[in-house]
Amino acid sequence: MTGDRRGRGRSAAPGQRRAGTRTYLLLGLIAAVSAFPLYWSLVAASNDNSTAGSWPPRLLPGSHLWENLQRAYSQANFGLALLNSMIVATVITVSVVLTSTLAGFAFAKLRFRGKNALLGFLLVTMMVPAQLGIIPLYIMMSQWLGWTGHLQAVIVPAATSAFGVFLMRQYLSEALPDALLEAGRIDGCSTHRLYWHVVLPAARPVAAVLALFTFMNAWNDFFWPLLALGQGNPTTQVALSTLAGGYYMDYSLVLAGTLISTAPVLVVFLFLGKQIIGGIMQGAVKA
Repeated sequence: MTGDRRGRGRSAAPGQRRAGTRTYLLLGLIAAVSAFPLYWSLVAASNDNSTAGSWPPRLLPGSHLWENLQRAYSQANFGLALLNSMIVATVITVSVVLTSTLAGFAFAKLRFRGKNALLGFLLVTMMVPAQLGIIPLYIMMSQWLGWTGHLQAVIVPAATSAFGVFLMRQYLSEALPDALLEAGRIDGCSTHRLYWHVVLPAARPVAAVLALFTFMNAWNDFFWPLLALGQGNPTTQVALSTLAGGYYMDYSLVLAGTLISTAPVLVVFLFLGKQIIGGIMQGAVKA
């Protein structure tokens, strides 16, 4: 009897309910539906183009995957495109996380003149569609700075994020106690040391969420890299668009290129997944 009671106590904590069979079936169904487009892309990329529109559709991978990957890699210059996208997405992600945590910390815990006005102006910029600034931004990059065709034309405009600053400000307002900052100041820490040794560790969960969203947006961005870089110095999305051009659509080739461009994002998610789930759960508990 004692062993049974201990086993029951370990299986479910007080106030928690164990998931039933229906819950697992529903979650499994949702996961299968969500993963099916990626799986079908793999199936279509591993077959020839004639099977892409066949009926009934083929649901098993074929033997042409490596051949299609090689063709897509060579025809769209994916080697340069992957390198450019990795540089652009990584630099933008690091810059956005650092500037967002720094500005969010200032708005949340520091006192300075015009703080509320600056925060209001920051929120107003989030309401302006990004498409309205494309023409003046292109004029600035091409005529004033001469950066068109170079990666800094894509990196610099996205190096900061108003949404990231607001997200960090909201998170640090609750997650960073004032007593912890006061203890650091009593120990002789300057504001910069507090930022590096106290603020950044405290913001790690939400910083992982912001990093993933920023990396995905920078990796998947198409319109501005197409204007600023062109076909001569492409990112993955610009290179992928070259496979879909022309009068004849080779779906197996396009989906093979899609797999190449999707793989790095999946790798980043695998590395940051634990931190992302932890940040979401921590935010849910605080709410």
